[in-house]
Amino acid sequence: TTRSSVAFLVEVLVTIASELDEHLSEMSLSERSRFEKKVQRLTASTAPLPDFSGFHPVFQDHSGSIETPEGDVRRAFYLSYDDANCEYLLSEEIEEKLNAGNQVVSATFVTPYPPGFPVLVPGQVFSQQILTFIRDLDTKEIHGYSPDIGYRVYTDKAIEMAAAG
Repeated sequence: TTRSSVAFLVEVLVTIASELDEHLSEMSLSERSRFEKKVQRLTASTAPLPDFSGFHPVFQDHSGSIETPEGDVRRAFYLSYDDANCEYLLSEEIEEKLNAGNQVVSATFVTPYPPGFPVLVPGQVFSQQILTFIRDLDTKEIHGYSPDIGYRVYTDKAIEMAAAG
C-alpha cells in the first residue's frame, strides 16, 4: 500500500542519514572540506539552461499550414545511424563555423549531468549560448560529447541530402 511504501521510504532515509552522520564524524578536516565542496557542487543551482536554438529547417515540421518551431527529432535521429552522415567537431571548430555564419546541426542528444537535461537534440542547431553554457558547467560528465573528438554533428553533405529527399 501507499502508507507502507512511504513508511519504508522514511525508514530507509533515516538509516542513510544516520550512516552519513557517522561517516561525517569520522572524517578529518580536509576530508570534510572536500565532502562539503562535492555536496555544494551537486546541490547548488547551476547556470540557467540556454534558450532553445531551434531545429535546422531540414528537420522542421512543415506539415501544417502555419509555420511552427517543432522539429522531426525522429528523422534527425535516424539520419545519424549512417556514420557517413556525421563528423565530430570540437567546440572551437563549431565556434569558427558559427562565426563564419554557418549552421552546425547536432546529430545526437547532448546531456550534461548535472543538471541532466538535454541541451541539444538531434536536428537542433548549435548556438554560441549553448556552447558557453556547456563550457561554463562544472562537470565532466556530458553524454553526447567527448573532450578528445568533440560533438557528433551532421556533415554539410548529409544536410543537403536530407533537404533533397
